[in-house]
Amino acid sequence: MIRRHAAEGLGTAWLLAVVVGSGIMAERLAGGNVAIALLGNTLATGAALYGLITIFGPISGAHFNPAVSLVFALRRELAWGEAAGFVAVQVLGAVLGVWAAHAMFEEPIWQVSAKLRDGPAQVFSEAIATFGLIVTILGAVRFRPEATPAAVGLYITAAYWFTASTSFANPAVTLARSLSDSFAGIAPASAPGFLLGQAAGALAAWLVGGWLFSKRA
Repeated sequence: MIRRHAAEGLGTAWLLAVVVGSGIMAERLAGGNVAIALLGNTLATGAALYGLITIFGPISGAHFNPAVSLVFALRRELAWGEAAGFVAVQVLGAVLGVWAAHAMFEEPIWQVSAKLRDGPAQVFSEAIATFGLIVTILGAVRFRPEATPAAVGLYITAAYWFTASTSFANPAVTLARSLSDSFAGIAPASAPGFLLGQAAGALAAWLVGGWLFSKRA
């Protein structure tokens, strides 16, 4: 149990260090070209997900995401008490990962983002991004478990570009990125809309995935 929670906390911290750190590096090197900066941020995140899921998946399932843990609890594949513990360490790990990224790039550790990401389109984008992520996970686990790291990494790589929100798809990531006034940040005022979209997408994916990937089918 302790190792499972440690894997979730460490994996989420590592993921956020990659997301925020690569965003800072990309913005510094892109010379004002936002598309190039986003591409660098995207490739680093997708690659990191593949590695992190590969090494931590056998220990905890490598959720790194409260929405994923919620869905597995709803599917009765994760006890509710353990799911609550996962969420706690995911949020804590995410914040620590953001602070680690700031430290690496000699940025102030404590920051609050001023980057607004508001509007119905952004909320809808997060619902779509989260729905797609969880359906990808459920389908991979059902039919090709060994392909799960690649499937998730590639999905997020694509979703950075086909969603208007750049696919946070993760409540812990959303909360932690509100504490980084960098390329990857989100203003705290924008976070509730993202969390709402993520919750809606996760619940829709639970319902659709439960039917679509049913073993009875």
